[in-house]
Amino acid sequence: MRQISPRNPGPAVRAFAVAILLPLLAGLPATSGATVQAPSHERWTQLLAACVITIDDGASTAVDYGCFDRRHVELQDYLDALSSLSAADFEALSRAERLALLINAYNAWTVELILTAWPELESIRDLGSLLRSPWKKRFIPFLGDTLSLDDIEHGMIRQPGRYDDPRIHFAVNCASVGCPALREEAFTGVELDQQLEEQTRRFLGDRSRNRVRDDVLELSPLFDWYGDDFRRGWRDTRDLEDFLLRYADALGLSPSQQQALEIGAMELRFLDYDWSLNAIR
Repeated sequence: MRQISPRNPGPAVRAFAVAILLPLLAGLPATSGATVQAPSHERWTQLLAACVITIDDGASTAVDYGCFDRRHVELQDYLDALSSLSAADFEALSRAERLALLINAYNAWTVELILTAWPELESIRDLGSLLRSPWKKRFIPFLGDTLSLDDIEHGMIRQPGRYDDPRIHFAVNCASVGCPALREEAFTGVELDQQLEEQTRRFLGDRSRNRVRDDVLELSPLFDWYGDDFRRGWRDTRDLEDFLLRYADALGLSPSQQQALEIGAMELRFLDYDWSLNAIR
């Protein structure tokens, strides 16, 4: 049975994208006549550099939420700066600047959500309830609305036809051990492609999450939950196997294993996901 992620978008998120985002975008002028400067992410970089620790020989990171808590004023200043950006000014940014900003916003507000219950927290899922997941809480003042983490990830970052870059799954961080690393610096428009590429190779090279065992390719369930995102033609990749073959070296695939994957003869198996908080205790 196909696993469904608690972060998968539901009807409310899809309705958000259609009912709010699309009309908003359609109503914007084709040209603004003025250059909009992307918000600075320097403060977020400073916080990440201080509060995120590289572990597992560089394959992943752990988060010192106590550090973020002690520097909460700085975090709030950064979030306030993001909140001050209008929807029109956001759309005037370059594609790379918009996507970098959305990834940073998702990650920074995820940290903010964790701090609401820190240190008495074992998993981000503990912040939800039977009726509502933590990713559906609308607490984020952003682009003139009050959004949830799901709204940012599924309604904006993953909106079909908008960015269509599957590497974002190795950049957004859900505060869990099973997640790809929370990067130790902010994403920026200028460096975005290189940063996404590094995050992808970092995650695929993490043998606790992706590995070959007895000629079976065992993968993070992220590839199962978001399989459709790897079939949207990013850089001419047609399916998940195509995507993985681009990173055969990071996965450590032998030539024979690459051939088996290419012809569909290699079994793919999805591992369990660890929802424990990615915290340094």
